[in-house]
Amino acid sequence: MVDYNERIAEMEKELSTMQYNKRTQHHYGLVRAKIAQLKEKQEKRSKGGGKSDGYEVKRSGDATVILLGFPSTGKSTLLNALTDAQSEVGSYSFTTLTVVPGMLKYKHARIQILDVPGIVKGAASGKGRGKEVLASMRSADMAFIVVDATRPDDLPVIRREVYETRIRLDQRSPDVRIRKKAKDGIRVGRTVATPLLDNKTVTTILKEFRINNADITIRSPIDADQFIDCIEGNRKYMHSIVILNKIDLVDEKTLAKLKREIKPDICISAKNEKNFEGIKELIFDRLEMIRIYLKEPRKDADTKVPLIMFRNCTTRDVCRKLHRDFEKKFKFSRVWGPSAKFPGQRLMLNHKLKDTDILELHMI
Repeated sequence: MVDYNERIAEMEKELSTMQYNKRTQHHYGLVRAKIAQLKEKQEKRSKGGGKSDGYEVKRSGDATVILLGFPSTGKSTLLNALTDAQSEVGSYSFTTLTVVPGMLKYKHARIQILDVPGIVKGAASGKGRGKEVLASMRSADMAFIVVDATRPDDLPVIRREVYETRIRLDQRSPDVRIRKKAKDGIRVGRTVATPLLDNKTVTTILKEFRINNADITIRSPIDADQFIDCIEGNRKYMHSIVILNKIDLVDEKTLAKLKREIKPDICISAKNEKNFEGIKELIFDRLEMIRIYLKEPRKDADTKVPLIMFRNCTTRDVCRKLHRDFEKKFKFSRVWGPSAKFPGQRLMLNHKLKDTDILELHMI
């Protein structure tokens, strides 16, 4: 039987000593594609043994955030302080054995926060039920990575485990189109420069995936890893916030050094509830939430309770969120606020709304 772990480890060791540049990109892309194929075979083999129980929680509220970190980093304490949850707190590892949900209410938004069991190195391969924990991330909109100030080396390990489970943190999905065809080989078109991905590398990677005829259009500056992500097409892209916790346990000099080295988004003490308001504002902003106030014709707008939407949303998105029939019955809308050229501007479904807009829907 093929030892996939051993072969993957050998290839990854080779890549770890290789500098990725124009000269090495072709070989790097080839090895990366081979690794991706081995991992796919490995996953199919593991699924053959039956599906293991995962952690599943019904989504609730306007968005879902997952608390991720090594055991005993203070995730449960943070959850309890931010929400109405009662997650068990202890100073020993593996206190949380199931998913514990809580609801944060901020600026009229209802944000579901999930506390999951702590992960360990090797989680993506299944160690410590890590596969189930990391799989639960796919239903979330954002990840909190909670790092113990006394164990800063945990952060790169967590990021690596998340990457191995096909989740891309703080990246946008590359704008790449792959259209398979019956003949005529590989043709590559670009609208941007891709110095780290030439045509030879593109063709080699595609052939590793048994794609010999296709039209490729690249509209984002990407490398070999990102191109492989586009081929496999099962990546999850999401925002993250790095929280450095337990800052009460280190001195000011050590804290300053940690800020320079790991660049946390916010430093807190969950035990002393220090900087918690900053976390709430950071969540709201990083989730790119906006507030839309609804107005009925010939009535005043409801400026007390907004509809929570996301940046770059359209009137169509609002209709779909309010009722499944609103999009079909839509006639036109009127908008007051930052996105309108003048008060009460008449607009259609594709109009992009902005924070604090007032929206009046007219139906057939």
